[in-house]
Amino acid sequence: MFHISKITKHFGKGSLAVIFITFVLFAVALFVKGFTHDLLIEVAIFLVSVKLILMAYSNSVSSQKLEKKLSDIEEKVDRLLAREK
Repeated sequence: MFHISKITKHFGKGSLAVIFITFVLFAVALFVKGFTHDLLIEVAIFLVSVKLILMAYSNSVSSQKLEKKLSDIEEKVDRLLAREK
């Protein structure tokens, strides 16, 4: 299901603004240019933008997972060091 809180967790306000502007400009280009061969260029640019957005989301999720794993490792190392003292 689509939750806006999950999106804002991974994207900043600037990124969300760029996403919105990109979509609006694509929609405007669609209506202004119509279904001509120029539309293929607009679609290609839009798809590149979507791919970059998906990559940024994926990187954010991976980064959060790695941070959690590193903090778990740090806690375990701290407990081991505390036992040795």
